[in-house]
Formats: sequence, C-alpha cells, structure tokens
Amino acid sequence: MTRIPMTAARSVRLLALGAALAGAALTAQAQAVLRVTAIPDESPTELARKFEPLGKYLEAKLGMKVEWTPVTDYAAAVETLVNKKVDLAWFGGFTFVQANVRSGGKVIPLVQRAEDEKFRSVFITDAASGITKLEDLKGKTLSFGSASSTSGHLMPRSYLLAAKINPDADLKRVSFSGAHDATIAAVASGKVDAGALNISVWEKFVADKKVDPAVVKVFYTTPGYYDYNWSVHADMPAALREKIAAAFLALESAPGGKEILALQRASRFIPTKADNYNGIKGAAEQAGLLK
Repeated sequence: MTRIPMTAARSVRLLALGAALAGAALTAQAQAVLRVTAIPDESPTELARKFEPLGKYLEAKLGMKVEWTPVTDYAAAVETLVNKKVDLAWFGGFTFVQANVRSGGKVIPLVQRAEDEKFRSVFITDAASGITKLEDLKGKTLSFGSASSTSGHLMPRSYLLAAKINPDADLKRVSFSGAHDATIAAVASGKVDAGALNISVWEKFVADKKVDPAVVKVFYTTPGYYDYNWSVHADMPAALREKIAAAFLALESAPGGKEILALQRASRFIPTKADNYNGIKGAAEQAGLLK
C-alpha cells in the first residue's frame, strides 16, 4: 500500500481540530460543576449553612453538581468571579459594582431578593450611651463591617457625609469589624460606641434572641437603596444563565422553596440589571472608594 504523505496544511487542520475537540471537552467538563461563592458578610459556618439547601435545589434544577467555594474576604469574592474561578457569586451592591468595573462590564447581575430593591442599613449603640442621632457620633468610636461592604460601610458612610459628618475627621476612631455579626459583637461588648450594619442581619439577630434590643438599640435607619444580587460572568453560556435565573425565580412556588427563601432572608427573587446599581456606583465614586 502506498502511503500518502501528510501535507503541512492537512497537518495544521488536524492539529486545529484536535485543539477544538480538546477545548470542547474541557468546556463540557467545566460546565459539569457550578462553582458558587459569596461575600463573607457573616461567619463562614453561617454562610455554608444558609447555602447548603440552596445548593441542593440548584443541583436538581440545573442537572449539574454545585460546589460551594468560600473566600476569605470581599476582594477575593470579586476577583474569583472576574477571573472566572467561580461561576456564580452573591455580591453586595458595592462588590457587584467593583466586579463590574474590574471586568470591563463583563460581570452581570441576574437576580436579587425583592427586599434588595429598597435595602437599608442601621446604626446601633448601647442603649445607655446617650447616642440618639447621627450627629451624636462626633467624638465617638464607630465600627463599620468590611471596607467593601455596601450596607456595612459604603451607604452608612454616604449618609454620614450627607449629615455633614466626616467619619475620618469627626469621629474619635473608625474601625472595620469585617462582618455584620462582628459589628454587633463589637457594640455589645463595648469595644466601640456604635456600629453600622445590614438591617437584615440585625433583624435576624433580634428574632433569634442573640441580641437584646433593650440593651443594644437602633438609633438610625437609612433610606432604601439597591443592594445584594447573584451575579455571573458574561462569558457563561446564555442558556445556563437563563436556567440559573429561572431556578431562583421559581423558588417561591417550589417544594421546600419557602424554607430556602427564609434562610436567604428573602420573600422571593426578582430579575435585576446593572443599571439598578448606578446609585451605588455614584456613592462609591463620591466617597473615593471606587478604584
């Protein structure tokens, strides 16, 4: 049998075909697992506890394995989605804006809780502190949550500035606890005179009797603003994005959905879009916090 020599062009075509097939196999393999993370605005054990039933629900709805990927801080949550090391991330409004900017608009929000259309922050203090309004914070110590937190830093800071209070100049000391529950602990233990945090976490602590509102009280509640959402990278296949969004939107009527929503402190999930967070972006730029 006479062997036909392989031409250079044919060789290149075969190599290209092999690379394409290998790439397709890697893509299929990568899509077999949905990697999920969240900003660590609460303790790691609490975040994992809240996500477990949601993860199982998503596995059933999407027909693929769902893998929880914890991160150490807010910046890490941003970077993991921007660099596509995870596929789905739970962001606060500010971390979404950071991820959207860092990715050149490639990080997009899918859904948010109905409560996130008009989210709020609370300022808390010891009931015996004598602090009754924002102006009383002058000369006092205050704890925010994470520096990258929307409800635990950015928006509380913006409302302080609107009240003509510069936290860095007018307060005795500003600190960052790293998480909303840690802010409550800092105020309750007397480490700081006051703290600013997510209203949802505060209400959960009161409901669970982990804090006595007669001892640690809310003295200011902010106006509403857009906050948390579930975001993905725009490079995710559109069909998968749509399936994920549909799964969240169906939770309200799904078997066991009410229990999952309760863990997420949500009545239901609704669609959202990047433009909803323009106000957060503006506040971050005005405060010099968006780089």
